[in-house]
Amino acid sequence: MAASGSQEFELEDSFVEEEAASFEGDTTARQSTTKMSLTKRRLIDDMLEEKRLQRRLKDYDFDLDDE
Repeated sequence: MAASGSQEFELEDSFVEEEAASFEGDTTARQSTTKMSLTKRRLIDDMLEEKRLQRRLKDYDFDLDDE
């Protein structure tokens, strides 16, 4: 068996910080995009529900003259 020497590896602090910032930026961007998509979807759902209700009201026969 050959004796193996121990080697120490050093990471540059700036590289680690840049990678962490890049990862946090991606996560924040993804969360922002997801939140925006959900907001748009809720607005669309609300508008569709309003149209459905208006259509139902229009189809409903109001008979207010027979009191």
